Amino acid sequence: MNKSTASSGKKDVIGTIYTIAAFTLWGCLPGYWKLLKSIPPDEIVFHRIVWTFVFTIIFVLWAGKKKIIADILKNRKQLFMVIFSSITIIINWLTYVYAINTDHIVQASLGYFINPLVSIFLGMIVLKERLTSIQIAALILASGAVLFLSIESGSFPWIAIILAFSFGLYGLIKKMGNLDSMGSLSVEMLFLLPVSVLMILFKECHGAGAIHNSSFLINIILIGTGIISAVPLIWFAHGTKMISLSRIGFIQYITPSLTLIIGVVIYKEAFTSGHAISFSLIWAALILYTLSILFPRKNQWGD
Repeated sequence: MNKSTASSGKKDVIGTIYTIAAFTLWGCLPGYWKLLKSIPPDEIVFHRIVWTFVFTIIFVLWAGKKKIIADILKNRKQLFMVIFSSITIIINWLTYVYAINTDHIVQASLGYFINPLVSIFLGMIVLKERLTSIQIAALILASGAVLFLSIESGSFPWIAIILAFSFGLYGLIKKMGNLDSMGSLSVEMLFLLPVSVLMILFKECHGAGAIHNSSFLINIILIGTGIISAVPLIWFAHGTKMISLSRIGFIQYITPSLTLIIGVVIYKEAFTSGHAISFSLIWAALILYTLSILFPRKNQWGD
């Protein structure tokens, strides 16, 4: 084995470890948010924005990337995209924290199982990407799963749909703008910072804020929301530069799988026969989607 092959193999292993670590941490986050169940979801998210901004700015300065932030702020197109992405991420965060702390962890996991398929759909609609017949079949299966769950449960799984589409749009904007992950996250948090700080101060001044009414431990956990938001993103950014897209496609299912297990096993949420059928359809769709990446076909829809 020559040095080049050995170096490539080491890079592949390190990239895989980083990526698995990121998706594993994301998958375990329901347990973290449950620790903050006594605090309203919107206030949790306001704190998350403030402390994520603090942590990302520290990282950006340490990594010598402050020029990236300046470049985004000077570029009107990129700035517009970052403002739009900040709106999608706050919708995603609010919905996710609400889902976890109102005992809808199973539906949250469904949202992130659907997300890769939503990304395909958005790519087709917005970027005019052509789909293979396998990918079309995957989308039909996923749509059937959502429709079945809606009919079986008697209510539309809006939490799952909002999570899937908000994060799908967030990824689409990142792709279209070719934005640096940490630099753009810093600017996103900067854009959301004024409102977040004002809302926190408003609640604190009226004696209803989390800092005023919570224990020292809860306040530490609130500060930690910045770390648990930024760290997996840093790991993910490192990992994705070192490994193939197909491998990332497999690894990303760690997050919703862990979330589902945590919801059903630890927090005893219901997993009905309707859930089983819907999730089976989703998993079948994801298998087809993964096969379409591993074994790409030349024939595309519309050719």
